[in-house]
Amino acid sequence: MGALVLAAEASHGAPDFPILSAVVLTPVVGAILTALVSKRRPEVAKQVAVLFALATGALSIGILALFKTHDAGFQLIDHHGWISDPSIGWTLGVDGISLWLVVLTGILFPIAMLGAPPHHDDKPFYAWLLLLEAGCLGAFLSLDTFLFFIFFEIVLVPMYFLISGWGYDLRKYAATKFFLYTMFGSAFMLVGVVATAYLHAKGGPVTFDLRVLAEGQGIISKTTGRWLFLSFAIAFAVKVPLFPFHTWLPDAHTQAPTAGSVILAGVMLKLGTYGFIRFGLYLFPEAAVWAAPGMVTLGVIGIVYGAICATMQKDLKRIIAYSSVAHLGFIALGTFSLTTQGLQGSVFQMVAHGITTGALFMLCGFIYERRHTYKLESLKGLQKPAPILAAVFTVVMLASIGLPGLNGFVGEFVILQGSFLTRRWWTVVAVTGVILAALYLLWAYQRVFHGTPDEDNAKVWDLKLGEGLAIAPLVAIIIFMGVYPKPVFDRIQPAVDRLVHHVEQNSDYRQPKVAEKGDEVVPESKRRHEDESGSTGEESSDSPAGDEQEGGN
Repeated sequence: MGALVLAAEASHGAPDFPILSAVVLTPVVGAILTALVSKRRPEVAKQVAVLFALATGALSIGILALFKTHDAGFQLIDHHGWISDPSIGWTLGVDGISLWLVVLTGILFPIAMLGAPPHHDDKPFYAWLLLLEAGCLGAFLSLDTFLFFIFFEIVLVPMYFLISGWGYDLRKYAATKFFLYTMFGSAFMLVGVVATAYLHAKGGPVTFDLRVLAEGQGIISKTTGRWLFLSFAIAFAVKVPLFPFHTWLPDAHTQAPTAGSVILAGVMLKLGTYGFIRFGLYLFPEAAVWAAPGMVTLGVIGIVYGAICATMQKDLKRIIAYSSVAHLGFIALGTFSLTTQGLQGSVFQMVAHGITTGALFMLCGFIYERRHTYKLESLKGLQKPAPILAAVFTVVMLASIGLPGLNGFVGEFVILQGSFLTRRWWTVVAVTGVILAALYLLWAYQRVFHGTPDEDNAKVWDLKLGEGLAIAPLVAIIIFMGVYPKPVFDRIQPAVDRLVHHVEQNSDYRQPKVAEKGDEVVPESKRRHEDESGSTGEESSDSPAGDEQEGGN
């Protein structure tokens, strides 16, 4: 079975140039060279780091260009043996689910470097950022569960040092809390990774290849598979984070330097949501169906709880931090709706949230550079001295709220559309999060930018050229994804269709027909007639499970 799976994936072909390995290793090389730059030349360290970050971004765009739009499988596979027994390899591949996360990572890191430079010790700051970028890219591209675990853990170290070394007053506390929480979750995943491989082997050759493990359903018992799913789910729930594992996030965001907050919200949190899709649904489809009601419940609680907490904050950065808890709850809702629309919306929303929230944290950093505070009580009337800054903040804020025409609306709408088919009442409750998002973000904007500025706020300067150039690409992407999301969905859909089919094949779940076929669904009158006449077509065989799934909630 394993040989057949690998041969099928190999038929997609690999490029002569190992672009996936290159995109992971380029920032590693950049980090080493940056660390070797003399401390007396901090400007050179920045130039080297930005150069390698831009090169990595260019490679990510190259992956997008080489990607075959309608191919549902893993593409551009790069495999090199690492350990023979057990079989662990440097195995990288990309599909429509991971593609846009790789592009997001490649775009966001150089923007964070250019738009949010450190106030001291440039060399280690940029070296840690590049190492963090390599870890994130490796995690998104890994097709070996042990290799994924290594990259999943690598990212903790640079983020810990970025928060503790360049953060604010309580940075040591926030960095330690972040590290302990995520290490706690990762301990469960390590057990799950090793146990899955050895239980799958049944005394034979042990492999950590994700594709072989995922296609070998039935080897591990149903009960064991559910326990293994939970071991992965704990790690991903902490990383997202889902309620009630979220308490480390507001502190980490508040104390992190601006670039750290941009990357933490924009990229690192997506390791958790991506993990649920790649290793939850793909590796343990039956267990994912079994756990779906509980996971959706945690997501909806996070939506409402995060929004309420955001409304109560008196610190602009903490408002955005809690808004992330709410927005990531939508992604969990879409993922465990187990419908084509829900999963497509979740993948889209990962990218949209990364761009929008990353831009919000960068704009917060711009405000801090001018006023040296995030306290709402100290900020007032900034629209008058800084109208361009206020205008840009307005666009990004409205995208986060979910205004039609901007990227936040598209992702949330498709998620709600897909989740309503299978998780109707959860979706009704989740909609309140959209209303609350308008409340806390508009209220925060009113307090910061409206009114008459006092003496200190009147001295605030508008966006500088460098700041404008850094934030402009994010604003452009926000508008483009909101107005024309088709190129994104075209590349996501085949991989999502394949994943949903995989879940259906290996569980009792059947998604409602309207989620699968849209307006091509068989009319209700005809389907009722076929059921009464005992027709055994595809529609008849699937409709009882689909109708039960749709109507049972």
